[in-house]
Amino acid sequence: MRLRLLLLALGTFAVGTDSMVMAGILGLISRDLDVSVPTAGQLVTVFALSYGLLAPVLATLTARWPRRRLLLTALAFFTAANALSALAPTYPLLLATRVLAAAGAALYTPTANAVATSLVPPERRGRALATVLGGMTVATALGVPLGTWIGRADWRLTMWLVVALGAAALAGQALLLRDLPTTGPATAPPGLRERLAPLRDRRVVGAAATTFLFFLAWNSVYIYIATAVAPATGGEAGRLSLVMLVMGVASVAGSWLGGRAVDHWGVRSVMLTGSLIPALAFVALPWLGRTMPGALLYALVVPVAGWAVAVALPHRLASIDPPNAPLLISINSSSLYLGMAAGGGAGSVSVALLGDRWFPLTAALLSLLATATVLATTRTPREPSPPTPATAPTEATVPSR
Repeated sequence: MRLRLLLLALGTFAVGTDSMVMAGILGLISRDLDVSVPTAGQLVTVFALSYGLLAPVLATLTARWPRRRLLLTALAFFTAANALSALAPTYPLLLATRVLAAAGAALYTPTANAVATSLVPPERRGRALATVLGGMTVATALGVPLGTWIGRADWRLTMWLVVALGAAALAGQALLLRDLPTTGPATAPPGLRERLAPLRDRRVVGAAATTFLFFLAWNSVYIYIATAVAPATGGEAGRLSLVMLVMGVASVAGSWLGGRAVDHWGVRSVMLTGSLIPALAFVALPWLGRTMPGALLYALVVPVAGWAVAVALPHRLASIDPPNAPLLISINSSSLYLGMAAGGGAGSVSVALLGDRWFPLTAALLSLLATATVLATTRTPREPSPPTPATAPTEATVPSR
């Protein structure tokens, strides 16, 4: 059973590396394909936007497919698309291959999560999900810095790394992931309208908006981190790889700490703290990015806070309606990727308007907007009043909302 979960996690590791490693090779892509760095950054925007928009549509279209066939099809499509990315001779063709890769990723990740919960008894589903989603977290710690280092001379080598990871996951699952249990009752799967129905709940809309704004702020800097810390790295790929490695390790630490912080202090406190700290760091980045110690300090602090929030956000949505938690978490995922997409565009505009040094100030404002949204859409936990037969629990008594 553990091997099956690890094979699923290998797939999410490949997807996570693909979606985040572009930040480390934008400069090489811009020089090779003769486009500006902000234009190259739209590769991240297109990938994230395609993922966010395609995930619910593809889930609806393939709802009746056997889960094993869907996993293998998604991985094969994802791997082939990345091979096309590695071979793309022009920027427009590379952009098109990112849409194809996003479609494969949007098919794979939700399916892998659903399969993980079907492989274990109910009391172990949380750990199963943590194992599979851990592939995404490990991608930030290992896949991104490794891909940045491998592609230091030729960005196409980075794409071939993603191809190798996808092919390994595909081969392993084809050989060892057989006789999967069904992931739900034999009833008609929900249509697209049913999947979007929770958006009629203003609490869901507020939570999704928070996710969108937070990742909008985060990615408007992360995608262009090589530009922000260029004075510190001097354009050396080795130094940039070190910054990416520290960010990856800090992301793992933030994810681990975030889960415990949510249990101890509640979702609202984690979201407020985790959005204010990056806002301060974005303001300081124009100075921190001038030296390696400053760049490494930024690389340590912001991912810890950011990934703590990334744990709190789906927890908040799931707590609104626990029986429909999978559907609500899928809304959170779409909001996350749409925020990533918008972050690419916002970062590009900020670089053009404010310049290479000062563009993180836009992210600071966006992060404060995310903080304000948390304040406006959540309530301060208070001691519950003595229960009476006519009194039902309210949102205010649930810290996780």
